[in-house]
Amino acid sequence: MFKNVIVYRIGTGWSATLAEMEDRLTATRFVACGPSQEKSSGWVEPRGVAQGPLVEPVGGQLVLKMMVETRALPASVVNRKAEERVAQIEASTGRKPGKKEMRDLKDDIRLTLLPMAFTKLASITVWIDREAGWLVIDAASQSRAEEVVAALVAALDGFAITLLNTQISPTAAMAQWLDTQEPPAGFSVDRECELKAADESRAVVRYARHALDTEEVRQHVATGKLPTRLALTWAGRVSFVLTESLQLKKLAFLEGVFETSGAERADGFDADTAIATGELRKLLPDLIEALGGEVVVG
Repeated sequence: MFKNVIVYRIGTGWSATLAEMEDRLTATRFVACGPSQEKSSGWVEPRGVAQGPLVEPVGGQLVLKMMVETRALPASVVNRKAEERVAQIEASTGRKPGKKEMRDLKDDIRLTLLPMAFTKLASITVWIDREAGWLVIDAASQSRAEEVVAALVAALDGFAITLLNTQISPTAAMAQWLDTQEPPAGFSVDRECELKAADESRAVVRYARHALDTEEVRQHVATGKLPTRLALTWAGRVSFVLTESLQLKKLAFLEGVFETSGAERADGFDADTAIATGELRKLLPDLIEALGGEVVVG
């Protein structure tokens, strides 16, 4: 359910009911791209049942899903067609189109080709923990997460959020853990890491499937290479890669976490959601504590 986690803090004072959220999000339900449309985004049913609710409550947690559809029209294709048009104009008129005419030419070509372009769909799972005050977005990039945030802020009255911030930066904490070989309580360091030099050289060292409790790694840290990514495992149950911007990449629930009885598996969506959010509700406070606690805005 969750692969790449970005965590936000929900501001105080937001108290929309489930019915109010459903009503507001329905106005921006996902509609597929039109023939001349490059991108479309909106909300879809998290459970995957047509015309079902857009906000799914599971064990006190709220789950939403945004769908984004884009048309893949490579710039190289537009440029090639534009060059063909320019050659035709020069051959028939003896002149070369100006800058404005070239822009108009490319816009016309783009509109002509868009209906024939392939579309690509991407879904983003959103989890709202009202009790803990967290908004968790399963997005591979900050820009995609910000797109979801903007849609939520626009749709939900009084919904304000800030990125989760900690007293100790992930970079400083990861450097200490690698230098001392003492990860925080409940965590273990795995076999993946990226280190970048802070000087003008911008040198990068990457380790994959490699032991990190070595003098070589400590020497890199000692000479000023700062960790930007570090693989960790929490409580033997969840593995992930912590980044310098406090994102959790490559999130994976380890063997045994999703083992449930037949009755519990009767509804896979509810069971998977309850287990995944339950694990993260315990992991996130431990990670925040390992980073010195949360910086509370205001």
